[in-house]
Amino acid sequence: MLIGSYRVLDAAIEPLVDFIRYMPVVAFVPLTILWTGTGDLQKLLIIWIGTFFQQILMVKDNVKRVPGEFIDVGRTLQMPEWKILLRIVIPSAAPGIWDTLRITLGWAWTWLVLAELVAATSGLGYRITVAQRFFQTDTIIGYILVLGCLGLVTDQVMKALERRLFVYLRGRR
Repeated sequence: MLIGSYRVLDAAIEPLVDFIRYMPVVAFVPLTILWTGTGDLQKLLIIWIGTFFQQILMVKDNVKRVPGEFIDVGRTLQMPEWKILLRIVIPSAAPGIWDTLRITLGWAWTWLVLAELVAATSGLGYRITVAQRFFQTDTIIGYILVLGCLGLVTDQVMKALERRLFVYLRGRR
């Protein structure tokens, strides 16, 4: 939120975020295994590396899309900067931020499967790897379809929650 609101912070933080987000997540898998083992923490770390730095930039863009007129009204009313951020910027950017979370949730499914494919003893990615060893292509396709259904369900849940959270947008979208 802050780097989307303040150019100084944007200039200071975005290069670092860009540097990290261009590093391939797959390359972090061996490191995360060494650091955390092959449990759930390793999977969560891969998901975090794969989504967090993308989210930073997408949230920043959502914040930058808040109309300047909204912020000008807050300044005209002599609101302090922190109040403008809390009462104008965040509520105005919230629908876009929610959409960003919905999109990156889809990426999170991908990173979860990657983590399970490489190093896990359970999960759909692990089961796909086991099926590969025994040339069970039908099983692999079945698990891929299950993953697609899980992704679709979570996406639809996020959309339904969006309709409830942002009722005031019904006429615009």
